[in-house]
Amino acid sequence: MTIHRIPLDQTAPEPWRNGGGSTRTLLTWPTPDDWTLRVSVAEVHSPGPFSPWPGHWRGFAVLEGAGVRLHFGAHRQTLSTDSPPLAFDGAEAPHCEPLDGPTRDLNLMVRHADGPGCIAWALALGLPPGPRWRGLYSHGPAWLRRPGEAPLEVPAGTLLWSEDDPHAWQLAGASAAAYWLALPRGAAR
Repeated sequence: MTIHRIPLDQTAPEPWRNGGGSTRTLLTWPTPDDWTLRVSVAEVHSPGPFSPWPGHWRGFAVLEGAGVRLHFGAHRQTLSTDSPPLAFDGAEAPHCEPLDGPTRDLNLMVRHADGPGCIAWALALGLPPGPRWRGLYSHGPAWLRRPGEAPLEVPAGTLLWSEDDPHAWQLAGASAAAYWLALPRGAAR
């Protein structure tokens, strides 16, 4: 069983596909060139459209800042650090408007053929055994607990992930936003 650790501060920013901002890609799994799942943290400083990702499911959560308003045509969705993550089709590419300054946002993308993925607040429930791939992104320091194992420290701004951990995961001591990320079994690859 292997748990991988990827610190946000050791990941270089990259321009968005549409040129309107930057993101730090924490993971493209299983390979960078043919990925099923992608986890990233974006910096949003000014209004603009999301990059379209046809054929992908997308999960989105505000990590810091006052929040954003997403425009899906006539529908508006306002999200803040207190909002649950939002899931939508990546082809929709909403217009994003930061509210009262820049935000930092967590993104999970999964190919339609392999998903949908799951993104959920980590404070409410644990992550049961069984996902094909599982992850924890904690924006502040925390501890990951697994039955029969010593707690594992999770530094602020870190993604932990595993594709072979049979244990349930529980979060402890989180001081900021933390999210479970998962890819259920059963999808073809």
